[in-house]
Amino acid sequence: MNNFDLEKTLSTMTIICDSREHATAEAKKRWESFGVPYRIQALKSGDYTAEFILPNGETFSLENICLIERKMSIGELCGNFCQNRARFIREFERIKEAGAKAYVIVEGGASWEAIYNHRYHSQMSPQALVASMTAWMARYNAHIIFCRAETFPKLCREILYREAKEILTNIEFDA
Repeated sequence: MNNFDLEKTLSTMTIICDSREHATAEAKKRWESFGVPYRIQALKSGDYTAEFILPNGETFSLENICLIERKMSIGELCGNFCQNRARFIREFERIKEAGAKAYVIVEGGASWEAIYNHRYHSQMSPQALVASMTAWMARYNAHIIFCRAETFPKLCREILYREAKEILTNIEFDA
């Protein structure tokens, strides 16, 4: 794809928010902070992905290529590794089977230091949490990133934009 078509395509970005995300006032504020259009739609896996309009008018979706799973805290992530582990495994198995890349973005003051020092609300031990997180990174090629809640919309948009740009730069589409 030439640079002109690439920039034109990337400018059509729409972020897709999974319909299971509750449309709270805080969620709406997050979605409006993306800085690009967004749409609510059921996703098979993940909380966020994106789509673009190609120069030929067809839609290019990242749904089976790149997904973002948002966690509002380390405690929520612990819940996924403990009480909801079977569901979490099924979700990441679907992502792996699709050959997609997953980013797990954890908000709320999350950091490796907070985890190792057990500065989170869960009885899950730091050793068990670190083991689960690093196993997920190895097993599912998941990228685990920490940020503040106010940073999430910008980071989400940037990750999806860059993933699309890398793919579109190296693919030829029919005009």
